[in-house]
Amino acid sequence: MRVVRTVAQLREALEYMRQGGHTPIGFVPTMGYLHEGHASLLRRAGEMSSTVVMSIFVNPLQFGPNEDFASYPRDEARDLELAEREGADIVFIPSVEEMYPQPIRTKVSVSSLTTQLCGASRPGHFDGVTTVVSKLFNIVQPDYAFFGLKDAQQVAVLRRMVSDLNMNVEIIACPIVRENDGLALSSRNVYLSAQERSQALVLSRSLQSVRKAMEEGEVRTVDEARNLLVSVISSSPLAVIDYAEILTFPDLEPLDGSSLLTDADGEVIMALAVKFGRTRLIDNNVFIPKEAHALV
Repeated sequence: MRVVRTVAQLREALEYMRQGGHTPIGFVPTMGYLHEGHASLLRRAGEMSSTVVMSIFVNPLQFGPNEDFASYPRDEARDLELAEREGADIVFIPSVEEMYPQPIRTKVSVSSLTTQLCGASRPGHFDGVTTVVSKLFNIVQPDYAFFGLKDAQQVAVLRRMVSDLNMNVEIIACPIVRENDGLALSSRNVYLSAQERSQALVLSRSLQSVRKAMEEGEVRTVDEARNLLVSVISSSPLAVIDYAEILTFPDLEPLDGSSLLTDADGEVIMALAVKFGRTRLIDNNVFIPKEAHALV
């Protein structure tokens, strides 16, 4: 495994791999502090690619002024150990100065999809995501890029960006990876106290409760499903709901609250963002109501 820290070094390493016929190239962009969810992306990349590139970069553009950029967890040595164990060929670890050598005046923005969910509560966040991912795609020029469905909105936004701008890369969405007790893996889970960690299980429990109620015919309309989500989450004294929404997927359009879930065409997403203390966690379930069949 080769570790590179500059764009020039990365391009040189990738040119060597391409000249040697080590294609296709799979790319796993991360912000580090890796966990089993990231490991699953690397494994999937290894199944589909001859060369696997991972980036580790905490991107300041996607953090708001009162968010946790400075304190975001970092552990490079641990990250490199996991990356090597899971088969990464090249790990790109640029500095902020390497990625943004001058004040950035060009940004990539996807409209509409970014006004819902996390985009509504974190203004500018997705502009930061799409801008840095565009830069990384231009640098790496991968055939495939792998993202976890825990941030399903991010997957939807990036797929639309790739489609709209005719980028020659395929976004591969990979399933949510959870702890044995159901908590979705996140680098921010390390912030949780023992009590907060225990109560955070209400997120996956609320999603499961709605799915079960739908399958048993106890919940039929969008409003009934949303109300059950909120009710279950609110049973946790420490939970502060940012949003609990049910939208079409991947277009992220609102659904009429009085309409039957089974009237929705295609996929819908139940998406949550909830704070426990200072830690904001997200979770979701994407499914086809007509089939009552989970996809994540």
